[in-house]
Amino acid sequence: MKKFAIICCILSLATGTATAEIVPQIANVQSRQTLSLNGPWNYIIDVQEEGYYDYRMNPTSWGFFRNAKPQRPEDLIEYDFDKAPTMNIPGDWNTQDPRLFFYEGTVWFKRSFDYHQPSGRRTLLYFGAVNYEARVYVNGRAAGYHIGGFTPFNQDVTDLLHDGENTIIVKVDNKRHAEDVPTQIFDWWNYGGITRDVLLISVEPNYVENYKLSLDTTDPVKKNIRQIHFSAKTNKAEAGHTITVNIPELKISRQLTTDSNGTVSATMQAKNLQLWSPDTPKRYCVEVSMGDETITDSIGFRTVEARGKQILLNGKPIFLKGISIHEEKPYGGGRANSTADAHTLLSWAKELGCNFVRLAHYPHNEYAVREAERMGILVWSEIPVYWTIAWTNKKTYQNAEQQLTDMISRDQNRANIIIWSIANETPHSNERDQFLSQLSNHARSLDNTRLISMAMEVTSASNYHNRLNDNMNKYVDVVSFNQYIGWYRDVNDAAKMTWEIPYDKPVIISEFGGGAKYGLHGDKNQRWTEEFQENLYRENCAMIDKIEGLAGTTPWILKDFRSPRRVLNDIQDYYNRKGLFSDNGEKKKAFYVLKDWYTTK
Repeated sequence: MKKFAIICCILSLATGTATAEIVPQIANVQSRQTLSLNGPWNYIIDVQEEGYYDYRMNPTSWGFFRNAKPQRPEDLIEYDFDKAPTMNIPGDWNTQDPRLFFYEGTVWFKRSFDYHQPSGRRTLLYFGAVNYEARVYVNGRAAGYHIGGFTPFNQDVTDLLHDGENTIIVKVDNKRHAEDVPTQIFDWWNYGGITRDVLLISVEPNYVENYKLSLDTTDPVKKNIRQIHFSAKTNKAEAGHTITVNIPELKISRQLTTDSNGTVSATMQAKNLQLWSPDTPKRYCVEVSMGDETITDSIGFRTVEARGKQILLNGKPIFLKGISIHEEKPYGGGRANSTADAHTLLSWAKELGCNFVRLAHYPHNEYAVREAERMGILVWSEIPVYWTIAWTNKKTYQNAEQQLTDMISRDQNRANIIIWSIANETPHSNERDQFLSQLSNHARSLDNTRLISMAMEVTSASNYHNRLNDNMNKYVDVVSFNQYIGWYRDVNDAAKMTWEIPYDKPVIISEFGGGAKYGLHGDKNQRWTEEFQENLYRENCAMIDKIEGLAGTTPWILKDFRSPRRVLNDIQDYYNRKGLFSDNGEKKKAFYVLKDWYTTK
């Protein structure tokens, strides 16, 4: 947040204008008073960032964010948003303009709209996600800066708006850098653009910024009465504001008064509470009110814990029958960005027999998390600390921690999220251990009602014996690791493998699998055929069934997804082919192997 504020300040000094007030992420935007700015936006491709860097060198020049127009016939202005093409927002630019399929760089977006500021209220400009770096301008003035491609951000733009026509311009840059999170190399498509909703949110000058409800697991259940813990925070650190929480179905209603930090907390008794579970995904209507504003939410209540080598949901052991999912549209490529997209993908997971999904490798759209909760699907949610992060770079750590904070802040009331994941396949080093242990501790400080995990790598293997050895074992509640026996190593030898996981903790195989092109058939030993993938799944399921403490699996992956690393012509064609569904939604033979195996769990 400091970097955000500093950049805005620099820009305001250069333009001689005030900037927007930087405000923390606002929760549950769906229940707020909003105006959608989704739809067609004009865009200009700026390969050399002329519209920004030319301005920085010469502040009197016509930087693109000014949306300048010629005032005289002789005026030279070498851009015009109104003559530029349009692109649907939310959406990625890679699949909407053929020129941008592989593009990594800057694209400017512009949207004009009529707006009339409600008297006595404030207006926040909200972005669900922009990949990767966003510089936001409202009516030619700096409104904010954000880095990170998968988390929401908002700023107070009340003083930048005026009655009538207003213009928002966003400079979006998805170039990869070594110090970013994720870093320069990753195995998914770097979809650029404003990929999630854009909203104007109208709020009172004092409003409920965030809130949390969860079961108190420290107090034993007595006479079918459970304790619900509630906390909330206002946007201003002021005492004396009244916040009311109502759960009508449970006959709960409490009025609380904020302390000097603008916070409230209370424990409330709930009788005959029905717990959320995959079989009965019960949610209660919750109303949080302050002044004339009421926020409504549908919230489920459940407990999750790791006890020995078991994961307990609501006090009972559960086997997590999972699958990994990328945030890509069900049919073809492109960033998924709607409830309909999420419903299709999650329905495929349900058809597979899943009660659990790993939303890899970054926080997915809030629509996906909420739809999974409604459908009774448990969730592993992850930040993109992926492979070779710049472990010793302080700004990289701050970036990762901020993304973790934003993920938890947005989704802390979703009953179906049971695991916060802090990393995937990170090479071992002391610097890495320090980085990740800090993230783990930070996650626990924000939320102690869920489990912490990460996708580790197997580092010791000899004579068909595999031993997991990772210093991060003491910082996680669930030991999870990726293994690709039968694909990247030991082809057709899965049946010979033994495993040793020397930790008294539950085990999740967070990835296994192999590639196949849908419709390509041949011998089970012929790579890329459906028969090869089918046999790989059959042998892996038999192998991992023998692992002591196995609490679940999330094979890689539900459907084929785009990746620039996958270049084999006529087979991959820039798709990772490890999906159980093709990129067009067709089931491969391995789908039925995993489905049958899950019926035994």
